[in-house]
Amino acid sequence: MLDRPDALSRVKTALRRSQVVLVLGPRQSGKTTLARGFVKPDSPNYFDLESPSDAARLAEPMTALEKLKGTVVIDEIQRRPELFPALRVLADRKPLPARFLVLGSAAPELLRQSSESLAGRVERVELGPFTLAECGAAKLETRWLRGGFPRSFLARSAADSAAWREDFLSALIERDLPAYDTRLAPAMLRRLWTMFAHHHGQTANLSQIAAGLGIATATVRHHLDLLTGLFVARALSPWFENVGKRQVKSPRLYFRDSGLLHTLLGIDSMKALLSNPRCGASWEGLVIEEILARTPHQDAYWWSTHQGAEIDLILFNRGKRYGVEVKRADAPAVTPSMRIAKETLGLARISVVTPSEKSYDLAKDMRVVAIDDLVADPRCVI
Repeated sequence: MLDRPDALSRVKTALRRSQVVLVLGPRQSGKTTLARGFVKPDSPNYFDLESPSDAARLAEPMTALEKLKGTVVIDEIQRRPELFPALRVLADRKPLPARFLVLGSAAPELLRQSSESLAGRVERVELGPFTLAECGAAKLETRWLRGGFPRSFLARSAADSAAWREDFLSALIERDLPAYDTRLAPAMLRRLWTMFAHHHGQTANLSQIAAGLGIATATVRHHLDLLTGLFVARALSPWFENVGKRQVKSPRLYFRDSGLLHTLLGIDSMKALLSNPRCGASWEGLVIEEILARTPHQDAYWWSTHQGAEIDLILFNRGKRYGVEVKRADAPAVTPSMRIAKETLGLARISVVTPSEKSYDLAKDMRVVAIDDLVADPRCVI
């Protein structure tokens, strides 16, 4: 297992200042491994709600939790959302004998329960798959092809990695999704997710997808919301304002893990990836996830006009706007689209992230950023 010092530091900081820390992320992203660095799994302070014995220990939550001291871990909290009111009572004790590290595979219901019950008491930390920085620059191609889920990235062979991802998708479709929606059979869900994968990096035409599958548009939208809530997909919101241009107002769809995207697209090797029409979109999603995971920002959007001007990513940080373009080109040039975006949106800088070996200036406040430099210093795009 790779060390994750940044994630460990974020959780430590959150535990110092908050009564409850909610670590959210997709299944198998390393949340449990991280939590076991704080509390040993055989400790009375550790509860795994997928374990029948631990679930039984929490049958009476106040009795089980009120005498514990130090850090208390509750894993897979989405199985028992009714615990949140008890955690609110326990978090309000003075002096505070225990702080709670709560882990969940981020479901919409989980977020709603925590917001309602623990307002002002909970701090959220998102833990996704391995970042490029955690994997190391030398493993860039492996991380891109396999994705960042620990068991996929660290698999002994490409075949083992592909098999794990296939099993992971099957488990999501056959075990997790039915808990939230039973309208679609597993075979139809797989077809729907594959359609989503083919729209990766684009504004997803939900009506077109629905018509192609013979299902309601509302059903397609509902399942996209579920994938977003489970941190499998990202619907990047459009930025629009009154700038005198007709602007696109639909979100852009990304699969957050490149390995899952490649499994759905049937890509099983670097050769297949580099020759696939979705190669550029896959690279774009990889870079955008790295930026959003590690670059300080308050908000993030994309922007496009119906006349063709666009910018892949707009970051808002400390009152300024920064633009990011992602290109699979070694020597990109300044484009009219970039000039229009910079002038129209008042961008402080545009960074063009590429797989090139060196970073260099393109024009005033426009710079090519080599991927290795982004991995070493994610602040270089703001």
